[in-house]
Amino acid sequence: MGVAETITLTHSWPVYEASWRLPIIPQEHAGRAVLEALGVGLWSCRLADNALTWSQAVHDLFGIPVEEKLTRSLAASLYLPESRTAMEELRAYAIRHHRGFTLDAQLRRPDGDIRWMRLTAAPVLCEGRVVRLTGTKQDVTAEYEGEGTTSIRQTTGASRERDPAVRIPSTL
Repeated sequence: MGVAETITLTHSWPVYEASWRLPIIPQEHAGRAVLEALGVGLWSCRLADNALTWSQAVHDLFGIPVEEKLTRSLAASLYLPESRTAMEELRAYAIRHHRGFTLDAQLRRPDGDIRWMRLTAAPVLCEGRVVRLTGTKQDVTAEYEGEGTTSIRQTTGASRERDPAVRIPSTL
């Protein structure tokens, strides 16, 4: 029997820092159906080979049929340039510092439709190493309709006051 994987949720603020270690919830968990019904999709990316696992809601959001071969390069190519840059920087930071993040990003689906997505990610650790990222993806286009905004909203466990080298804007 292998070493059990856990998900470590760490969030930092200037006032406090909190960290929780939770067991990985199996994909068959009943909570998954509730999230899917709310339009919140589950995803994970195994870092060893960048293999992606997406729920139906994530496939629907990206406009990629379940039967189509799914690769990280295909998924990343659908992010608009500013969003892709932010996602890649936050992903690298999450892996390096064992921190989760939230990012509102824009996608251009294969059919040309542009959507806003709220991406949450948390590192999964095995023997102290990040072995995968996992989280949720939710279509939040309706929140942006009428705003006329192209800004990216992002948060992370990093604090600008603690680490000025990290170029992560404050949450809007």
